Amino acid sequence: MINVNVICIGKLKEDYLRSACAEYTKRLNAFCKLNVIELTPARLPENPNDSQIASALADEADRILAKISNSDAVFAMCIEGKMLSSEALSAEIDKLGVSGFGTVCFIIGGSHGLDPRVKSRAKIRLSMSPMTFPHQLARVMLLEQIYRSFMISSGGKYHK
Repeated sequence: MINVNVICIGKLKEDYLRSACAEYTKRLNAFCKLNVIELTPARLPENPNDSQIASALADEADRILAKISNSDAVFAMCIEGKMLSSEALSAEIDKLGVSGFGTVCFIIGGSHGLDPRVKSRAKIRLSMSPMTFPHQLARVMLLEQIYRSFMISSGGKYHK
């Protein structure tokens, strides 16, 4: 069984988002060992300048990269990443499992994104959409797509 780590900056604040994540976590237990790792966001002032943002992203990158093994396959969720269909994401996850990767990590940054070091560590830079979503909602959407990927692979009826 493959391990899937979802490494996130920040905690879910809203009950409805936590409930949705809990539901997909429960569903994913049939397909993988899911681990959601929440890291505390770096502190920033109210109106940070570019230097302060870069410093915060570097701090978050240190903590993100400490959670990733050299043998893990990494997907960085970022706006400039490529968009994949659900079927293509399913195929990518299948390929990783067959290629011997025991762990797949999906990284969701905070509101300022991800440090370039995290992006360069990624096997795939993945974008959900050209639209902007709250990063807390992105976690729900990502978990749903991971679940959908496993359902596609298993021939389940969830995906139409």
